[in-house]
Amino acid sequence: MPPTTSRALFDLTGRTALVTGSTRGIGYALALGLGQAGAEVVVNSRQPAAVDAAVAQLRDADIAARGAAFDVADEASVVRAFEALDRDGVSVDILVNNAGIQHRKPMLELELADWQRVIDTNLTAAFLVGREAARRMVARGRGGKIINIGSLTSEAARATVAPYTVAKAGIKLLSKSMAAEWAKHDIQANSIGPGYIVTDMNEALVKNPEFDAWVKASNPAQRWGRPDELVGTAVYLASAASNYVNGQIIYVDGGWLSVL
Repeated sequence: MPPTTSRALFDLTGRTALVTGSTRGIGYALALGLGQAGAEVVVNSRQPAAVDAAVAQLRDADIAARGAAFDVADEASVVRAFEALDRDGVSVDILVNNAGIQHRKPMLELELADWQRVIDTNLTAAFLVGREAARRMVARGRGGKIINIGSLTSEAARATVAPYTVAKAGIKLLSKSMAAEWAKHDIQANSIGPGYIVTDMNEALVKNPEFDAWVKASNPAQRWGRPDELVGTAVYLASAASNYVNGQIIYVDGGWLSVL
C-alpha cells in the first residue's frame, strides 16, 4: 500500500542504503542523514580502517551500520563486495554513488593516466556499482533507489578540471540511462548536483582567499554549502516521496546556476 502520511513518505525504516565513499565529507553526511531517516547504512571506502571508524561513529549515533571496504573502480572488487553482502543476507534497497576524486591540471599538461583515473572513479564506478545493485533490485522484484552524485560541472565547465567535468556530466546522463532501462522494474535513478561545498576535497580552495571570495561573490547565497545541506534531497530521492521522479538531477547550489 502507498504511504498514507507525509511522515511515512520520507521514512526509510526497513531499508538498507549503501553509500560509496562514505567515511568522510559528503558521503559520511549522507550516510548519517539516511540512517537518521531510518535506513540501515553500509559504509564504503577502499580503506578498511576508515570504514571501521565511520561505522563506529554511526553506531555511536544509534544508527544501524556495517562496513564494506572495496574499490568502486575495480569491477572484480565490486562484484566480490556484492557477493559478500548476498552471503550476509544484506539487500541494498538504496544506492548512493558518491565516491569521487579530483585532479586539477590544464588539459595541455594532463596525462592520460590521470584522465582515466578520474573518469574511472567518478563515472565508471557509478555504472559498475549501479549495475550490481540494480541486478539484485530487479531479481528481488520490489524496486529500489539509486542516487548518483553529480556536480555543478554536470552543467557547466571550469578550467583545469576537465576529466572531473566530463565524468560529472556523464553522471547526469547515466542517471537518465538507468531510468530509461530500469523504471519498468520500479527503480528510480536520479542525481544530486552539489554546489561548492566545504569538504576535504575542497579544502585548498576554501583556504584560497581569491577563490573563496569568488565563490561568495558569484553565488546568490554568498557562502559555501555544508555537506549536511544535501541530506534533505538525498532522503527525498531515497524515499517513497520520489516514487514517480526518475532520471532527474537536482542542483543543491545556493542558486549558483541560476545566475550564470
